[in-house]
Amino acid sequence: MQSPLRRILTGVVFFLITVFLATLGYIVAGWSPLEAFYMVVITVFGVGFGEVRPITTPELRIFTMLVIVGGTSSAVYAVGGFVQMVTEGEIKQILQRKRMSETIKALEDHVIICGFGRMGQILAKKLTDAKVTFVVIDNNLDRIEQAESQGYLVRTGNATDDTVLYKAGIDNARALATVLPDDAANVFITLTARELNPKLTILARGELPSTERKLRLAGADQVVLPASISALRMAHMITHPATLDFFSQGDDRNTLNELLNQMDIQVDELAITQKSGMIGATIGDIEVRGKGTIIIVALRRADGTVITHPGQMTVLGEGDAVIVMGHQQDIPQMMRSLVVRRKMKYRGSPRIWN
Repeated sequence: MQSPLRRILTGVVFFLITVFLATLGYIVAGWSPLEAFYMVVITVFGVGFGEVRPITTPELRIFTMLVIVGGTSSAVYAVGGFVQMVTEGEIKQILQRKRMSETIKALEDHVIICGFGRMGQILAKKLTDAKVTFVVIDNNLDRIEQAESQGYLVRTGNATDDTVLYKAGIDNARALATVLPDDAANVFITLTARELNPKLTILARGELPSTERKLRLAGADQVVLPASISALRMAHMITHPATLDFFSQGDDRNTLNELLNQMDIQVDELAITQKSGMIGATIGDIEVRGKGTIIIVALRRADGTVITHPGQMTVLGEGDAVIVMGHQQDIPQMMRSLVVRRKMKYRGSPRIWN
């Protein structure tokens, strides 16, 4: 089967050839060029204004019938190609959207990005590089098409709408980043998202410093103020140029964590879950099992509270995360040994650790 565009071109070419030959035929029969062309037009399109001149000879009548068949067939063929192109395009879009909807519906532990402006595009690229699954929400069709062209999962609509957030899989999402340039919209999205999924980690953008408090009251875990961050970086460029040059030199050393990786050191999180066997343990337990190979930087509680330099007697609960720094090979080993120890204590001691 020919492609729709090829059908359109073929039909148009045959139509033009038919019109040219038909006009030429009537001219040969003794008609003027204008009369001949007029006759062809009203004959092909079936207008029914009547014949310019009486068609009395059998030859001219047969010729007129051929003009009708040739002109109408070529026109219908071209129009059919156009209809096919429109229909196939719409069907393809519908199928793509259906597949995307099914994919999004099956997602778990993904990230939702509200807004695909400059910050949203940068965030999407970084998450793609980190192989983190995410869904983009935006009500601008141009930006949605741009996101689709890059292979991102998208949802068209206003992120302040509960239905749109549900369609983006907010029930099973682990985080939501609202990066719209409108503070009021970010506050409303944060408030709505927190209500729909209380366990969701929410990161919100704020244009004005006064908006940070509103975003946190609405339920944001972290607030990013691009203007403040840019100003601080510019100030550091002025006051600490050598330090910034050191951390930003080279294409492969753009972050502190990458620099630490080059020194065989990493910053990681120890998630305190039922499966980890660390519920009821203390910070001191982790330090002892680490045997001096790790540094405990902070403890993030399940409610989002962060404790820097937690005390040794601080008890760990489900949903907490211990942020540690150490050699890459030591952290996994320490985690395995701690899990074994917790399970042994649970078996041999009446104290309930889980």
